[in-house]
Amino acid sequence: MSRIIAMASGKGGVGKTTLCASIAAALAQFGKSVIVIDTNLTTANLGLHLGMPFYPVTLQDVLKKRARLKDAIYYHNAGFGIIPASISVEHVMVPKQNDIIDAAYKAASLADIVLLDSAAGLGREASAALQAADEVLIVTNPEMPAITDALKLSKIAQQYEVRRLGYILNRVRMEKHEISRREIQELLELPFFGIVQEDRRVKEAIAARMPVVLHRPRAKVSRQIKAVAARLANMQYKETLSDMFFGWFR
Repeated sequence: MSRIIAMASGKGGVGKTTLCASIAAALAQFGKSVIVIDTNLTTANLGLHLGMPFYPVTLQDVLKKRARLKDAIYYHNAGFGIIPASISVEHVMVPKQNDIIDAAYKAASLADIVLLDSAAGLGREASAALQAADEVLIVTNPEMPAITDALKLSKIAQQYEVRRLGYILNRVRMEKHEISRREIQELLELPFFGIVQEDRRVKEAIAARMPVVLHRPRAKVSRQIKAVAARLANMQYKETLSDMFFGWFR
């Protein structure tokens, strides 16, 4: 049975889109068929992260009934499908809940896992993605503003009866000022899904316009993302000694 999972964040800048792209690439490496939908129709970024900013057909065309959904699916060389949103100001729109639900369910008929790259925040765009999803994975940082907004997002997901898989702590620097995992757990009361540390290789991968798990597959950050993806796919991920050695050496 296909799954529709919203990758969501209560606050912008936590690294959700970057993480979403790499999780999709890792899932594809694990043999899963994946389609990622950029449901952020006001500030679309997924295509920019993947080096594919301009598309002849976008999600906006599908929602406006100008194109079929299958015509808006493009395949990245990492092995997953993308339904992009247009980056043009002329195409900015706030989606209707039912339209996003319809697009998500059509995509689910074509893949094992559909990831919705949700708009950050708690507005109508984010709500539309949440209501289209069966499950939500919340991305946050170990900082109070991000944690507070993640808590609000969690409560909204609960109201919509979306299964809350848990939260990912992203861009962790392991610095003293960061909120501890114990404190975050007490605040969010959600399962801890994984940790992804801050790493300059992520910025290098963004500049190279490719997921970091492909750009630097043996880096620690890539192994952490693969562990998250494996858990999402209900699989076990075991680091090889060579991965750990070469990751440390790099």
